[in-house]
This record gives sequence, C-alpha cells and structure tokens, in this order.
Amino acid sequence: MPFAITLVVVGIELSPLHFLYTGPMLTATPALAAVTMGPKGTTAAAAFALAVSVTTATYNQAWGTQLVYTNFLAVLVVSVAAVMGSSAVRTLREKELHQVRRIAVAAQEVLLRPVPARLGPVRAASMYLAAETGAQIGGDLYEAVQTRYGVRMIVGDVRGKGLPAVRAAAAVLGAFREAVHYEDDLVEVINHCAAALRREVALRGAVDQIVVLEGFVTALVAQVPDTHEIQLVNRGHPPPLVLRQGTVQALMPSSPLPPLGLEELIIGPSGKTDSYPFVPGDRLLLHTDGVIEARNRHGDFFSLPEAVEALYTRTPHEFLEQLHQGLIRHTDGHLADDVAMLLVDRLAEEAGEQSELP
Repeated sequence: MPFAITLVVVGIELSPLHFLYTGPMLTATPALAAVTMGPKGTTAAAAFALAVSVTTATYNQAWGTQLVYTNFLAVLVVSVAAVMGSSAVRTLREKELHQVRRIAVAAQEVLLRPVPARLGPVRAASMYLAAETGAQIGGDLYEAVQTRYGVRMIVGDVRGKGLPAVRAAAAVLGAFREAVHYEDDLVEVINHCAAALRREVALRGAVDQIVVLEGFVTALVAQVPDTHEIQLVNRGHPPPLVLRQGTVQALMPSSPLPPLGLEELIIGPSGKTDSYPFVPGDRLLLHTDGVIEARNRHGDFFSLPEAVEALYTRTPHEFLEQLHQGLIRHTDGHLADDVAMLLVDRLAEEAGEQSELP
C-alpha cells in the first residue's frame, strides 16, 4: 500500500494533473509502512517517498517555493519518526515472542519431558515434532517410567489440535504417570488413562465438540520387564516396530481395540496384554501416525520400515535425529501432523545392572 500510494503520486505529478497538491499523500507513506513493514520496509518506503519528492519538484521546476520545502521537510520528519517507531515496535514484539517461546518450552518440559538415556534394562531416547509453525507442543504424547514392574511406556495421539488437544494429552499423561507405579496390570493402567480422559471431556469447553463426537485418543502402553519380552496393550494406535538383527517387524495386536474415549464400542473384555520376544540387542520404536502418514509432494507416504532398517547401527539419539532429518527431506520441511517417537534398546543383563549403579 505505501509503495502503491507513492506510485500514484508519481503518476499525478508527471501528468497534466500536477497542479493537484499531493504532499499529504506522500507524507503519509512512511507512516503507513511503519504499521506493517518493519524497520527495513519503512526505511525503503521513506527513501522512496523522499526520492519521489525531489524528482517531482525538479521535474515541475518547483524548487524555491515554500510549498516544496514544507512538503520535503514534512516527509523527512515523518520518515524519521516512522523508522524509529517501527524499530521500537519490532523490538517489543521480539521480546514478547521470546517470552512466549520460553513459556512454550517450559510447558513442553513439564508435559513432554525427555526420557532418561538409561532406564533399567533399556537404553532410551525420545523426540517430539510439532506440525504447527512456532509450536512446541501439540496433541501427541509419550512417556517412559521405570517402575517395580519394569520399564513402562506410553505413546498416544490426541484427535484435534490446539489447547484442547494439549489438555487431553495432559490428562492422559497424568493418569499414566500415577497408575504405572500402583497397577500391576497394563490393562488397568490404560483404563486409568481412559477414565481421566472421560473426566476431561466432561468439563464444559475443555475439548472441541468435534473431538467429543468422533473420539480422539489412540494410545499404546508397553512394559519391558526383567524377562526377555515386551508386553503391549494397544488402543487403536499404530503398531510399534521391533528391529532385530537388521530386520523390522510390526507388533500387531491380537485383539484390535478402539481408541480411548470410544469404550462403548468395546464388546466383551476391555482388552488383554500381548507379549512378544524382546531380547538383548533388539530395538523398539513407538511412534505416532504423523510419521507413517507423512507425504511428499507426489503424495507418497514415508517408508518407516526402510528408514528404520537403514539406521540399524546408530545410537538411539542418532537414530531419532537422522529419522527426523529423513522426515524433513521427505516432506520438504512441511509436516502435516505432529510427530512423537520413543525408542528403546534392550540391553544385556550386565549392561542393565551397570546402568543402575550410582
């Protein structure tokens, strides 16, 4: 808009209509630029306005008149004030943005804290990627806790976006962190999560109405006991992948169950725990559907099994970081959904015992 106004002034001054007084229009240009264009844009608009003022005065041979000098001085004063004001506003906005980001990071550390590098018999790593630009947290969740029953983990995906999804994730995580220390049955652990979610939904305005109607949380809880196995309860979540000697296997549930929040669709028992071999040297990847549903510009899905096999020799941290880079390359940096990943390596008994030493 500021540059368009300046061009209109040029058109008037270089046409037979140059007898019209365009000084107020030209003076307003830097002020308008300061509203939307920042310091650099404001400086450019001010310089353009001053250049147009000099050019039109020369073209119309108006130098020496009081009107030209008054107009030139007005443009100069407004330009200086506009640049200074734009710089002050930009500095204030940067401070506010920095504060918001610090609050978001603090919220993420409370809600989705990084898992410890060692948890009993496993070595672990985690990663969270929010799809929303500038966001730190979203609707995906994960956690790993060492308990007297073994290492217990959860990964989930909340249906919906924004603060309602974050509140739902917080409710599920809070219930999980409490129940894992007291319930010996994984089914009861996830039932506590479902109950917490129902209480959250019951609060008026806590979640989106669309989420209430459609059901909104898929979840998977896992347990790595002292024995060479892994136990899973899957509530509508993508199956985890086990990498054994360079080969990937998906751990499909024996009895598929609906997500949390859709318990009325369960017919019969509320679920059972599935057990699978998980021996030293095996690697387990828990993830949300933001990984497997990531598409490139041609609409092709991200091939997670191939990527996992290619990163077989990497440490957990390197594994997740390179998997992250692969996702970014595949989607050209534009994730359509949040991504949460939790990776654990089953250690030999000796390594597990050493990790527990102070």
